Formats: sequence, C-alpha cells, structure tokens
Amino acid sequence: MDSLALILRAAALSPNPDERKASERKLNQLGLTISNKTKFNFDYSKMCFQLQHTPQHLVRLLQIAVDGNCDMAVRQIASIQFKNFIAKNWSPEGSSAGEQQRILQSDKQLVRDNILVYVIQVPTLLRSQLGECLKTIIHADYPEQWPRLLDWVNYNLQNQQIYGALFVLRILSRKYEFKSDEERTPVTRILELPKKLYDINVFNAWMILFLTVSERPVPVEGQPTDPELRKSWGWWKVKKWTVQILNRLDSRFGDPTLQTPESKPFAQMFQKSYAGRILEGHLKFLNTIRVGGYLPDRITNLLLQYLRNSISKKSTYDLLLPRLDVLLFEIVFPLMCFTDSDQKLWEEDPHEYVRKGYNIIEDLYSPRTASMDFVNELVKKRGKENLPKFVQFVVGIFRSYDDAPAEHKPYRRKDGAMLAVGALCDKLKQTDPYKSELEHMLVQYIFPEFNSPAGHLRAKAAWVAGQYAHINFSDQNNFRKALHSVVSGMRDPDLPVRVDSVFALRSFVEACKDLNEIRPILPQLLDEFFKLMNEVENEDLVFTLETIVDKFGEEMAPYAFGLCQNLAAAFWRCLNTSEASDDSDDMGALAAVGCLRAISTILESVSSLPQLFVEIEPTILPIMQKMLTSDGQDVFEEVLEIASYMTFYSPNISLGIWSLWPLIVEALVDWAIDYFSNILVPMDNFISRGTAHFLTCKEPDYQQSLYNVLSTLMTDRNIEDSEIESAPKLIEVVFQNCKGHVDHWVEPYLRLTIDRLQRAETSYLKSLLVQVVANMLYYNPSLTFGVLHNTGLASIVFDLWFLMLQQKKKSGLPANFKREHDKKVCCLGLTSLLALPGGQFPDEAMQRVFRATLDLLVAYKNQLAAMQASDAQRFQNLNQSLDFTYQAIANGIAQDAEVRRVEIEKEKQKKAAEAAVTFVPAI
Repeated sequence: MDSLALILRAAALSPNPDERKASERKLNQLGLTISNKTKFNFDYSKMCFQLQHTPQHLVRLLQIAVDGNCDMAVRQIASIQFKNFIAKNWSPEGSSAGEQQRILQSDKQLVRDNILVYVIQVPTLLRSQLGECLKTIIHADYPEQWPRLLDWVNYNLQNQQIYGALFVLRILSRKYEFKSDEERTPVTRILELPKKLYDINVFNAWMILFLTVSERPVPVEGQPTDPELRKSWGWWKVKKWTVQILNRLDSRFGDPTLQTPESKPFAQMFQKSYAGRILEGHLKFLNTIRVGGYLPDRITNLLLQYLRNSISKKSTYDLLLPRLDVLLFEIVFPLMCFTDSDQKLWEEDPHEYVRKGYNIIEDLYSPRTASMDFVNELVKKRGKENLPKFVQFVVGIFRSYDDAPAEHKPYRRKDGAMLAVGALCDKLKQTDPYKSELEHMLVQYIFPEFNSPAGHLRAKAAWVAGQYAHINFSDQNNFRKALHSVVSGMRDPDLPVRVDSVFALRSFVEACKDLNEIRPILPQLLDEFFKLMNEVENEDLVFTLETIVDKFGEEMAPYAFGLCQNLAAAFWRCLNTSEASDDSDDMGALAAVGCLRAISTILESVSSLPQLFVEIEPTILPIMQKMLTSDGQDVFEEVLEIASYMTFYSPNISLGIWSLWPLIVEALVDWAIDYFSNILVPMDNFISRGTAHFLTCKEPDYQQSLYNVLSTLMTDRNIEDSEIESAPKLIEVVFQNCKGHVDHWVEPYLRLTIDRLQRAETSYLKSLLVQVVANMLYYNPSLTFGVLHNTGLASIVFDLWFLMLQQKKKSGLPANFKREHDKKVCCLGLTSLLALPGGQFPDEAMQRVFRATLDLLVAYKNQLAAMQASDAQRFQNLNQSLDFTYQAIANGIAQDAEVRRVEIEKEKQKKAAEAAVTFVPAI
C-alpha cells in the first residue's frame, strides 16, 4: 500500500485522535503540493485503465477511491479529497495562462477518459462525490475536451445503459445553476447559461436529445412492482431529470420580455422553437394519469410546474386553452382528491400522514400541491374566464354529494372540492359575487362535515374553517359554532383530525373578538395541546400555542410553569428525534425551534412576575446549558433570547444562570461572532444586574474572561467592523456599572479601544469606540486622562473626536454621534474634563473641549426638542416619570422646543415662498 493510502487509512480508521489530526494535516499538505519525488507501482488488474505517466496526487486519489479491495472508509476519504482537490485546482479562478497548473494535463486527460465509467461503477456512497467532480469537470471543459459527450449519452440510452446517461443528465440539470463560465459561484436560480451552450448548433443537438428522451415511452419490461422501487427505477430517473432540465430552461428563457438585450434573441428562438413542443409533450405525459397509467409523483409535480408557468404567457396559454377543461377537471382536480394511498397511510401510519401533510420538502414532490398551485395561478392570471366555471364545478360536487345516499356519497371528490375552496380562499375573499356568499357556503357545505363519518372530511372541514376564520360573519353564532367544532376536533379519535383542528384553532384565536369565547375552556385547551405535543413533533403546533399565549398575556401566569415544563419536555423529544434522523428536512428540528420560541413568548408574557422566573429556571436551565455550545448552533439565537429574559426579569441572577457565561464566551470566540449582537443582551444583563458577582467572583474570573474575549476579537484583523460593534458597547457597560471598582482595567481597555479605533473604517464603529473613551472619562477623568497622556494617545483620540464632532452631512445634520445616547455620553465625557485641575489639562485644549461641549449640548437639546415637537405625548409620558428637578429642566426644553418649532415652521414657509418665486415663469 502506498504512502497516500496509508495516510488516508490513518485519517479514516485510527482510534488515536492525534494520529488522525496528523494525517489530516498531511492530506492538506498533499492537497497543496504535487510531489515528483515519489513513484508508485499500481496494480493494473485492479484498475480499469492503464496509467501512461507517473501517477500524481489526483490520479492516486482516484485510484484509491475506485479500488474495490480498499476499506470503504479509506475509499470515502479518498473520494472526498478527490472532489475537494478538483473543485479547487481543476480550473482555479484567477490563474493566468502562463501560470503553472496544479494538475498535469496528462492527469486531467486520464480523469476525463475514465471518470464516466467509474462514476457508474462505484457504490452509491461514493457516487455523489465523483458526480460532483464530473459536474465541475464538464462545466469547465465542455465542449472542447468532451466532443463526443452527446454521442456517449445517446449510446448509453440506446443500449439501455441508463445510469451513465442519468448521471450526465443530472449534471447538466445542475450545470444550469451556474452564472457563467467565468463565475462559478452557485446561485439560487438560473441566471445564465454557459456561453458555449449559446452556440445554436450545440444547443439544438442537446435539445433534440432532451425532447427525444422526454417523449420516449418508458419501457414496460423490467419495471419494479413495488411503488418505492418503481419511482427510483433508472428510466423514471432519466425522465425526471430530463423534465427538470426542460423546466429550468423554460424558467430561464420562457419569457423573452424578461431578458437582457444580449440574451433576448436566444430566448425568442427558444420560445418559438421549443416551448410549444415541450408543452405538448408534457400534456401528453400527464394524460397517462387520465387513462389510469403510472406516473411518479415528482414527475407529475414537475410537469404541472411547467404548465403553471405557461399560463401567464400568451403563446403557451393559447396552446393550452383547447385542452384546458380536460386538464383541469380530469387530471388536475382528481389529483386534489383523497386517494387510496392516502387512506392506507391514514389507517396504517397516521403520524407519517401528518408529517407528509405539513412538510415543506414533501410539497416539492407532491402532485396535490402542484395541482393547487396550478389552479391558483389559473384563477389569478386567467380568472375572468376560469374562476366562474371552476367554482361552478366545485359547487356541483357539493350538491351531488348532498343529493347522494349515504352509501354512495362521493367522499373523496368532496374532499378535493373542499381542498379547492380552501386553496382559493384569498381569491374568493376578494372577488364578487363570491365574497358575499362565503359564510353561506361554509354553513351549508363545510360545517356539516365536522360530524362526517369520514375522518379525512372532518380534518378538511377544520382546515377550511381555519382558512376562512377571519371573514366578517354576519351571524356570530356561525363563528362560535365553527370555533367550538374546531375545539371539539382536538379530541377526535383520528390523529390527523386533531392536528388539523389545532392548526385551525390558531386562526380562530387570532380572529376572535371576544376572548370570553375561549377563556372558560383555556385549561382544557392546554391539556389537549400537550397530549398532542406528546404524539406529534411539529412547529405549527407550537405556533398555535404561541398565539394563545400572546393573546392572553399575563392571564397565562397560572399556566406558565406547566407550559414551560411541557415545552421543555417536548423540546428534548424533538431534539432526540432530530439527532437520530439523517433527514435534512427533519421536522423534529423545526419543532424544537418552535418549542424554544414558545418558551420565550411565555417568559415575555409573565415578565412582570419575577418570582415565576425562579420557578421556571430549573426546567429550562439544562436546555440553555446544552444548546449554548456548538451542539446548539441551529437554535443559538432562540436560546440567547431565553437567556436574555432570565438574566433581566429574574429577581437576581442565580449561580446556575451564571454558569452560562463561560459557554457564551467560548462560543463567541470559536464560532458565534455572527450572533454578537444577540450575545450582547445577556452579557449586559450579567454585568449590570449581577455587578457584585461580576466584580468579586474569581472562579471563574469574569472580568478577565471578558477582557480576554474582547481583546481576541478586537485585535483580529480578519474581523470586519460590523462584526464587532457590540464589543465597545460591552466595555461601556463595564465602566457605567462598576464605577470605582475597575480602575485597573482603564489602561488595558483604553489601549485595546484606541488600537482598534486607529484601524476602524466605518463611522459607526469609530463613534462607538470614541464613546468608550468618553465613558472612561466619566468613570474617572483624572485616571483616564493620565493614561492617555502617559501613553501618548491623548492627541490621537481628541483630534479624531473633535474632527468627528465637526463633520456634517450634506443636509447639515451631524455625520457622527447621531443618537441621543451618543450625544449624552460625549457630553458626560467632555464635561468630566472640565473638573480637572488646571495644570493637568492645558487651557488651549480646555477651550476646544468647552466649545465642543456647548455644541453637543445644543445638538442634544435640539434633538430632545424635536422629539417633543413630533411626539408630544411620548415626551409628556417621559416627563411625568421624572423627579421635580428634572421636570423643570424638561419643561425648559419644552419651551425651547416650542420656540424652535415656530422657527422651523417659519423657515419652511420662507423656503416655500422662495421656491415659488424661483419657478415663476418670466414675463
């Protein structure tokens, strides 16, 4: 085994962490350097091609990745290294033509010649890594280095070698997510085709392939009978990726009016030559459903997406129009109805039924969601001719359902009709004559299904009622009836009905004008909530609970402790589910976030009852202790909000809550710099509300800890100004709250502040840093000025400070220190200097300070006056909260404000008159 394989083996399999790290460092070195000193003899019987040159780093990685005799963990690391090396070095940005390339051209050619074969042969675990490599290579080199790629795909399709063709199709579909050849940064949606594909001959050749594959019938022979295996069968995958490519091309070029002048001719060609043929092919494909054939859900979804996008374009809508009724009533509407598979899932796994129904990712694959989107787009863009006939069709289903005997009622078609009514709620609420008939429609056709023998209709009734909860009911008894029916649905024997009822309840709580409708049943409601939360992990459940807590406010106090206990328990369950799941769309993780948000809402609602925070703390402290580490990166912001409430509203900060400080500090230095503004709040609370503990505790030493973290961040030249704006604010908190107790920190913090001030680029950070100096002067003017003078920093600080005070915007307003707080802090700092002995502060400098202070006081007075003039009630409320002395000052400012207000009004009138004169036409 060669040395690279040994290194990979150590990195993958060694139980010794130091050995693994050493291997990783070695891999990084190898990834940056091509070694010409070491030669290896490959076992050619294990390779599918013969190497004609001395193997280099990239080729050796590929050889290990595809070597079936190597340990899979080693092969996986090799494939990851191979992918990363190609991504960085195959076509590195910024490299010049004469610059030596990191990959030999001979090695590149070996990779090109064989990767298409290898990507098919390797296990699935490795295929995605090599597929990413193939995407990078084809994107960089096509068509110059792949002149026969199209022939290769055609050959594979004709000879039933579909997986090779499938991989290239997948790569091409993803390829269009790149902006251009020069800019390989992936973007959210298609922006530009690679320039090479603008060649009409190249593009036409590929389009012929895509259309041929799209229109070609899927072979019947060989299709699996199992639905899960069938949808993943190779030919259906080829169909799926082909349809996706066509859809992406259409979304990029389907509307020539949205193109740049350069791309408009190409888009016009695409629209004229291909859009109609794609539409015809998609309609024919969808007809498979109408005649009872099989079509995978994802493909159905993609086909309907294309048709939805065709509605707004005249040329494609004109082609669609003759087939629209068949499409709408015989294909789209049946997809909206309850099905056999729905019924099976409802009965066998109701939890999975609920998960699929409320999962955003599932919507990407759902024919039902795509059908609803199609109908919505149709009535939105072409509603005049289509909304009346669709509403008439739905009402016809309602009536036929009512007329049919119980044993023959079309339960599933009514389910689809109710879904349509709910999906069209926004349109129907705004459109005459339907908006005046909605209450009647609900009472006659929807509310009776609260008592339906079919569980799915009971669930749909709750959902539709929730969609229309905000309409103006002419008879409040109808609103009340729907509300109580939804509440009763929370005790339904079928889980999906209970879940839909809880979601509908949120709308009714928001729309409820008289909370006495809910207040008497609040305890029972909460009990049903927590029973359901024990069964289902879903963030929408918690949203409803948040709405109730927010609506009832302090009335939730008797339930706050129990709510937090239940939410904490639900959080741990969701977290455990999320950690055990490999799904990127795991609903447990989303529900966990919802639980934390709900806890924050509860804490806010009982903020006036500090003793409750003492009772709640043991329940939520373990959550904060775990999730303020790297384990909680996905919920870090939510946990910090809870910590902010606990440090601010509790009667005092307990030792348990203080245990969060080291976790927050460690996270801030390691990875949480983006959350610094969120971290500032609890850190401020720790210092300002727990000042004595902050000053006296030595294990840990919070003062030293704070300085260490701020020093680390403020001296880091890679951290931008905007990322550390909270740092000077924290220093400000220390000197404002610890007067007389932190003299020994004046010089270290001053040096740290001024060092960053000299490198700061943004005016806002400069203002914050100057205010740190102002706070220190206010804290102890003699000590602070002495440090500035002795370190030679005084002139640097004051010159910059006075310059910033003088700078104005074009409007004449101050360019710096814009807030009331900024002016106040500067005033306090500068006026502190006036108390220094004459010999300590030169008279000339004192005159500058005196003038600057007067200017600041005038600006501060004017700002307060402007507030009084613009918001007299707010000023009055603030005034009443002051003692007599400050009221007198405020009243003086109020008088100034009135004078200033009159002056401003006169100035406005004068300017208006001057403007009028200016624009009088000459006679």
